[in-house]
Amino acid sequence: MPRLFTALEIPRDAALSLSFLRGGLPSARWIDPENYHLTLRFIGDVEARMADEIVAGLDRVSRAPFPVSLRGLGAFGGKKPHSVYADVEPSQPLDLLQGEIDRILKRLGLPCDARKFTPHVTLARLRNGKSEEVAHYLALRGGFRAPAFQASRFVLFSSKDSVGGGPYVMEEAFPLDAVPPVRDTSALAYAAR
Repeated sequence: MPRLFTALEIPRDAALSLSFLRGGLPSARWIDPENYHLTLRFIGDVEARMADEIVAGLDRVSRAPFPVSLRGLGAFGGKKPHSVYADVEPSQPLDLLQGEIDRILKRLGLPCDARKFTPHVTLARLRNGKSEEVAHYLALRGGFRAPAFQASRFVLFSSKDSVGGGPYVMEEAFPLDAVPPVRDTSALAYAAR
């Protein structure tokens, strides 16, 4: 029974930039750069037949590639921080892709993800993280920015039931290759005369 989730992969150049943020946080268990990803939708444990239905549903997604920008750092967990992440700049194409994936999975009868979609790339999981240590780490590195990268596909990953952080196995890849609609402005130009 695979544990599945959909995600955007983080390209090598962006992963290298993120890897330079490793260190300086005693309670951190750092994610290996090859396991960096931006989760679109956690699915969970499913039977093989449902996994096939999920793949068939996701195969119908038709979206154009879009840029993704990483900027700034944050932590989840408030006074008891449990993870540190790189923030993702808000993006309508990213939100639309995530929403479409979510609707497909709901139609298949899968339960909703209880967490609100917060685009991020997890850098480290914390064991007994101290809020002051995390605040210090974020203050030193919070101005992080990486060059934008093009999301040209999303993937279906599987993972073992573990504490997190990989390794992840790519089960399927779904290209983002739809041609965005071209708006005909000739009628607008004519009407403006």
